[in-house]
Amino acid sequence: MIIRPTKSVDIPLLKLVLDGTRLFPSEMLPDMMRGFLSNDDSEDVWLTCEDDGEAIGFCYAAPEVLTEGTWNMLAIAVLPSKQGSGKGGAIVAELENQLLKQGHRVLIADTSGKDDFTQTREFYRKNGYTEEARIRDFWAAGDDKIVFWKSLK
Repeated sequence: MIIRPTKSVDIPLLKLVLDGTRLFPSEMLPDMMRGFLSNDDSEDVWLTCEDDGEAIGFCYAAPEVLTEGTWNMLAIAVLPSKQGSGKGGAIVAELENQLLKQGHRVLIADTSGKDDFTQTREFYRKNGYTEEARIRDFWAAGDDKIVFWKSLK
């Protein structure tokens, strides 16, 4: 397993990851990555997990505006057939290490409070994140936003 910066050639396989996880529509991926892939000055971080030469997972993080050293992990996904094998945890650990080396302090992650996201919330807890906040009816009526927090220090 290798975790490395995402490349444009990863997009087709990462779209399959998104299709399998339904995190968000895979058609959105190229536009989301455009700034990162075309601008050497982009602060965004996109990491790809490669297993046996194929991209099987990724994460995306960006700095929180108007903060000092706070980042938001906006997406993490692993091919469903590879979930539960530690790949997601390894991707998050690499992201945390990179941010810590750059002197950043905090990483947050937002998710849904719906039952469908129980496994996601448990993933964050398992990886050392604390449920820090709940914003009622954020995503939609009856769909709370849960904010997870972790100190990088």
